[in-house]
Amino acid sequence: MEAQNFTQVSEFLLIGLLDDPDLQPLLFGLFLSMYLVAMFGNLLIILAVISDSHLHTPMYLFLSNLSLADIGFITTPVPKMLVNIQAHSKSITYANCLTQVSFFFFLGCLDNLLLTVMAYDRLVAICHPLHYPVIMKPCLCGLLVLLSFFSSFLDSQIHSLMVLQLTFCTSVEIPNFFCDVPQLLHLACSDTSTNKIIIYFTCAIFGGIPASGILYSYTRIVSTILRVPSADGKYKIFSTCGSHLAVVCLFYGTALGAYLSSAISQSPGKDAVASVMYTIVTPMFNPFIYSLRNKDIKRALWKIISRIA
Repeated sequence: MEAQNFTQVSEFLLIGLLDDPDLQPLLFGLFLSMYLVAMFGNLLIILAVISDSHLHTPMYLFLSNLSLADIGFITTPVPKMLVNIQAHSKSITYANCLTQVSFFFFLGCLDNLLLTVMAYDRLVAICHPLHYPVIMKPCLCGLLVLLSFFSSFLDSQIHSLMVLQLTFCTSVEIPNFFCDVPQLLHLACSDTSTNKIIIYFTCAIFGGIPASGILYSYTRIVSTILRVPSADGKYKIFSTCGSHLAVVCLFYGTALGAYLSSAISQSPGKDAVASVMYTIVTPMFNPFIYSLRNKDIKRALWKIISRIA
């Protein structure tokens, strides 16, 4: 088959989740509802942190940035999917596909790094409570957020440049509802061995190192909690990081589940369903996890509601 350069490919076809036209209105309503819930929940978290001076602390600074990243992360695939369902179309232009790849890796990596920074914040708060104000200064917090954004941008540009070097055959059908690099590599006619090495290398740096940092932080936190004599004291300390731990488990659990599913299963439909978990479900549930388990957030949200009422 004659190969085409990527710049000559005018569009790709996103196969999506289901081909049954009778189920398309149901899918549209379901994903529109999930998208609106995720947007509303994360915007409320940001608004609560901005409006309440008691929440102007490092932990809530990181949380508001995490909510901002979640808004961008779910916005990357969902609006295009909704437009395609409504228009009975499966096409996505080359430029939009490349944009999705860039934003997907930028925001996914940003989520990961912010969760790592939040784990470090909890480590300092629990293991070194007396030195917390000295260590977690505003300048350090701002620097950590900026480094997270810069590192995520670097990761996204590496993957975008890698995709630009690919050549494709006549088949441009992507068995998912958004453009993802592993599926683009599968469609490529050119040799992708170098690209796969780059993916493993970047995953080890931008994924493995943050995950190791989170694991180290919670190892130290658990060690500190076990040294507390009273059960009430242990519960009180653990409750300060329970929400973050739940979000970490949801983020890594859904992401690993999706990629393990794609590695084991040969069914494109199952891969697409697994992708829904970490691209849509995780950003939707994160604000609920933090608001339901956090008294400060609930108090700030009630203040906002009382002002509106």
